[in-house]
Amino acid sequence: MKSTLKMLLGATAVVLASALAAQAETVLKWAHVYETSEPFHTDSVWAAEEIGKRTEGRYKIDVFPASQLGKEADLNQGLKLGTVDIIISGSSFAAREHKPIGVTYFPYIFRDPSHLIAYTKSDIFKKLAAGYEEASGNHITAVSYYGTRHTTSNKPIAACADMQGLKIRVPDVPAYLAMPRACGANTTPIAFAEVYLALQNGTVEAQENPLTTIEAKKFYEVQKHIVLTGHIVDHLNTLISKTLWSSLSDADKAIFTEVMQQAAERTTKTIEEREKALVASFKEKGLTVTDVDKADFEKTVIEKVTFEEFGYDKQDWEAIRAIK
Repeated sequence: MKSTLKMLLGATAVVLASALAAQAETVLKWAHVYETSEPFHTDSVWAAEEIGKRTEGRYKIDVFPASQLGKEADLNQGLKLGTVDIIISGSSFAAREHKPIGVTYFPYIFRDPSHLIAYTKSDIFKKLAAGYEEASGNHITAVSYYGTRHTTSNKPIAACADMQGLKIRVPDVPAYLAMPRACGANTTPIAFAEVYLALQNGTVEAQENPLTTIEAKKFYEVQKHIVLTGHIVDHLNTLISKTLWSSLSDADKAIFTEVMQQAAERTTKTIEEREKALVASFKEKGLTVTDVDKADFEKTVIEKVTFEEFGYDKQDWEAIRAIK
């Protein structure tokens, strides 16, 4: 009898322990639109596992890649509705909630990826991130380098004036349109999935994207020139929902932030290394790779584009430019 009672008590203890453990573990959803082979995914998985370790298993984060939980607009909406806890998303979406943060997409605001990362540790970043958080409720923990946007074309481009009348596909994002329009190009917002065909059949003569995208989408097959305009140092934000952020202790907030920033820096390093290798790769494929006078492009943009038309503050631009 005593033996049976001990067995029952032991089994009950195991069940209770399991129940308490399950109760202690919080399962979270982290979603993005990038493929499993990209660092935006692999470094998110690393961060999810690292947060689990550093919080002693109190958080289990499942990462959903490749738009499994919806397109980027859906994910931003899901962050508000609480259907997703963490996402990776561009500042163009953040600017829909708080226009001033979109200044980080203004042409030539960042010198290079290291300038971008330095910005994420600055007071101006804290100011813009706080404005976004107040407007949306979401919290920005980290910023990852996505790639520097360059131009591909079927005609040579060496100066801003060479883009006069050029039919170029540009995403329908105000800051992305600034440089081509300032240089006199005719911009066309073609869906991303249709860009290759549009270049192939001559609907447009040019497009702009990071080198990694130009390589992945094989735009180099239907374009003769890679023009290193370097007009936008593109980037992505790691965002935590208001519900999750407000539920975290200060200690856990510090862990989430530190790990996500480390993941962002890992991603940045990987993308930089890929870009350097791609310049040589494109030359080997027989394409003309042209360095341009960026000062010429920048001067034209500043003369013809105002910050106010986008809802940006010139003082924010100046503060970011001044970061060393």
